[in-house]
Amino acid sequence: MSKAKISIRFFDDREVRAIWDDENSKWWFSVLDIVAVLTDQDDYKKSRNYWKYLKAKLKQQKSEVVSATTQLKLIAPDGKNRLSDMLDYKGIIALAKEFPSKKANRFIQWFSYSDDSIDGKSKTKAYALFESSFIKSIEVGTTKGLQQIHAYLFGGLYDFAGQIRHKNIAKGGFQFAQVLFLEKALKQIDAMPETTLDEIIDQYIEMNIAHPFMDGNGRSTRIWLDLILKKRLNKCVDWSKISKHDYMLAMQQSPINSSNLKTLLKNALTSKINDREMFMKGIDYSYYYEEDG
Repeated sequence: MSKAKISIRFFDDREVRAIWDDENSKWWFSVLDIVAVLTDQDDYKKSRNYWKYLKAKLKQQKSEVVSATTQLKLIAPDGKNRLSDMLDYKGIIALAKEFPSKKANRFIQWFSYSDDSIDGKSKTKAYALFESSFIKSIEVGTTKGLQQIHAYLFGGLYDFAGQIRHKNIAKGGFQFAQVLFLEKALKQIDAMPETTLDEIIDQYIEMNIAHPFMDGNGRSTRIWLDLILKKRLNKCVDWSKISKHDYMLAMQQSPINSSNLKTLLKNALTSKINDREMFMKGIDYSYYYEEDG
């Protein structure tokens, strides 16, 4: 499973990592991530020790949780790929029931929820984009290219997929480009230079201010940004290095002061532009940024 798809979900702003098993067509979830969530623990060693204790206890009780555990490689805190205990869907539900608390009950509700939402379906499409021939046909750095991305992510989900909005919109008290001036703004963005990192981020900021779609702007525009960075600088953003709080704050500040956003993006650049896991992880974080709360 060296080329396995690794997905990251978030519960109470904590990572829950999973690896896709092609042979058995199911996800395997990190036990230590679940333990950290349910014990509200940030210390990796303490989570590992807690699981070691609980595992021994469950083994004495001949619990199926222990027998259902398998080991797969995940990145440890030291940055190395190490074997880690994993459980499938049923195993995680059984494990969570060993934690009698309101948080555990809430976790089970979250974990067992079947995501048929627009976000869930478009996220599945976003995953598929990496290996799709369509990605090579996207016009890089233009409004048309952004429309192509939006249409791909939200086609069949929104009747306005890929279409420039005809209504004024605002978010958090911020008024995005008014429809009356939107066409002109988009033409100006298309004409912006994109030879340096600062120029590319400036273009990204202006496209965010334009917010050309009724919904789905952030998810589409982050892919759009990465495609520009890959083509112009042979770089992309490792979004996992940027926390949701820091990103949202920097984006809110960017129309007036872009320095924080530029610092965040510069520090998160990577040359792993053809890395499947990097792309998938980027999608996970991108969609996480859009979650409420």
